[in-house]
Amino acid sequence: MPPTRPSLPSARLSAAISLLTALFTCATAHAGPPFQTDDPEPVDYRHFEMYAFTLSDGTTSGGTTLSAPAYEVNYGVVPNVQLHLVLPYSTLFAPDGPTVHGIGDTELGVKLRFVKETKHTPQIGIFPFFEFPSGNADKGLGVGKTWYRMPVWLQKSWGPEDHEWTTYGGGGYAVVPQDGFTNYSFAGWLVQRQFNKKINLGAELFGHGPQTPDTNRASTMLDLGGIYEFKEGFDLLFAAGKSIYGQPETYTYLSLYWTWGPKDAANTGDKDQPVSGTGSKMLSALTHLRPH
Repeated sequence: MPPTRPSLPSARLSAAISLLTALFTCATAHAGPPFQTDDPEPVDYRHFEMYAFTLSDGTTSGGTTLSAPAYEVNYGVVPNVQLHLVLPYSTLFAPDGPTVHGIGDTELGVKLRFVKETKHTPQIGIFPFFEFPSGNADKGLGVGKTWYRMPVWLQKSWGPEDHEWTTYGGGGYAVVPQDGFTNYSFAGWLVQRQFNKKINLGAELFGHGPQTPDTNRASTMLDLGGIYEFKEGFDLLFAAGKSIYGQPETYTYLSLYWTWGPKDAANTGDKDQPVSGTGSKMLSALTHLRPH
């Protein structure tokens, strides 16, 4: 285990806690639940999926952030495109201060797959999103300004459906235009296996650069987790891990997952169709949103 960093001055510690709270409150939002690494595969066209989750992240200097309850909702607005929303309620257990709780920052995003998987090539997509400062940054429950993240993800699967292997990963860059914070890069890679109809298990390596001027150490984490299917469209997701290099961190995730939608639309998500009608209007409106 790397040596513990000295305590930060109180003002800088507050800033570091604010960023870590926002980052890890949304970690599952831009992660492929239950992991921090995401995949390029959007929700099926005209289908919904929802996660009711709890997430915790702890660092030596920043304390522990617990998001519970928190909710993620995704919708397949047009083929190969999903809209994304996360609403968290967060509690911050600071190492040298009071425990605080309240609404965290709100996350909105769009996942877009532009290369489909074939026998010899992976599927590729992007998942840009932005965080609105709906949390109280003075309490460490948000960043205080809108910030952005742009990743590129790849995925490839092989083997029979009931014993399928899947690997995916990628990386990107986060822009955090707030005093006391820094822009940073991130990357991750994951391998999963479907052991039977009910159980899927996986492992990931996920890393990020320094996230505040005082946090001059990056972190690389090893997480283990999986999915248990109660019945079609209703699953339990779980994961836990810790850093194996750099800044000490811990990570846990637990959620219930639902998905639903018209069966006649489920298979259209893999077909090339123009973005038109209501879907086009929704996508256009989202891409023209700007923070005030």
